[in-house]
Amino acid sequence: MSEHPRILQTVIDATDVRRTAEFYRELFGLEYRAGDEPREGEEDVEWLVLRGREGGHGLAFQHADELKRTTWPDPEVPMQIHLDTSVPDAEALERQRQRAEALGATVILDRTDDPEEPLYVFADPEGHPFCIFVG
Repeated sequence: MSEHPRILQTVIDATDVRRTAEFYRELFGLEYRAGDEPREGEEDVEWLVLRGREGGHGLAFQHADELKRTTWPDPEVPMQIHLDTSVPDAEALERQRQRAEALGATVILDRTDDPEEPLYVFADPEGHPFCIFVG
């Protein structure tokens, strides 16, 4: 038995819980927790959970009536939290940029010319930032 708690999931606020969950499900190849799958005639969803296919870190989404989109790098509305993800090389980074944008992400910083740590910072459809970098 560990003396430390295990991080189960990161919870992300969303005005449209299903849309935001679908974005991350597609981007990271996650699966819905049993019972959280989309249903025909579904109304507003308050809470959903995605799990890693091989027991990895999960993401959960909870409804928020309103969210202020981050203005980062301007500090007026800070990020507060963001996800860092990595890919093995520059080719994979570009492929994942294209996927993320096709799913509805917006590039808010392009640092692909950095020789030590090329990366993109994106905003998901709700405006939450996340990074994909070579590492």
